Amino acid sequence: MRRPLAPLAPLTLLLFLLLLAGCTTAPPRDDRSAARWQPKPGLTWQWQLSGRLDPSLDVPVYDIDGFDHPASTVEALHARGRKVICYLSTGAWEDFRPDAAEFPRALLGEGNGWEGERWLDIRRTDVLGPLMAARLDMCRAKGFDAVEPDNMDGYRNRTGFPLTAADQLRYNRLIATLAHDRGLAVGLKNNLDQIPQLVDDFDFAVNEQCAQYDECELLTPFVRADKAVFHVEYELDVREFCPRARKLGLSSMRKKYELDAWRVPC
Repeated sequence: MRRPLAPLAPLTLLLFLLLLAGCTTAPPRDDRSAARWQPKPGLTWQWQLSGRLDPSLDVPVYDIDGFDHPASTVEALHARGRKVICYLSTGAWEDFRPDAAEFPRALLGEGNGWEGERWLDIRRTDVLGPLMAARLDMCRAKGFDAVEPDNMDGYRNRTGFPLTAADQLRYNRLIATLAHDRGLAVGLKNNLDQIPQLVDDFDFAVNEQCAQYDECELLTPFVRADKAVFHVEYELDVREFCPRARKLGLSSMRKKYELDAWRVPC
């Protein structure tokens, strides 16, 4: 049982109350959250993961491959006033990455539809946590402002593992925490069904083909939270999706599947 406090002298009591008031006037804040980039709805962007990078576009945001580009590329884009997102695959293994041999074979599942890529057993956070932390350290060391972690919806796919929605939430939140711990903003890639549970954990969203599949309204929790939604379509003409995308507050454009420099913005 807590012992009662001894009565305070009047002067001591006054000093104590002043000190208490000074300590409670400003609520504690997350300095890491205040410091990291917070992309807002409506920002135009470029997403280029293949071909020779074209740094000349007059857009405030570039999303480029984290492994393929050195720190000098990020620095050059910063010199042009751009924010730069580090693309990484966090839910699938890629045989062409320099750290591919560090992933235990037992964690590699079925192919995800792309050559040389296989789904990961995201339940094994004890192994994947340090591997993904090292990748995020690379993004931070190169000077990126944010990270786009890809393949974050394995539980909805045939991965070769009995992944559940709870497994996916746990893993996605781990990735978000690892990014935030390094001062990086982090985007939720696709994974539309879990947006209500994850919108508070992520700083923006990246989506492919929500207009083609009539799913763009599912992204509006990010816009309502004043967070950007970076969106692309591959098969629809801009006249088919841009009016609705603009109304919803999405940052939309048409791209080719290879994600080279070509783009048609809304």
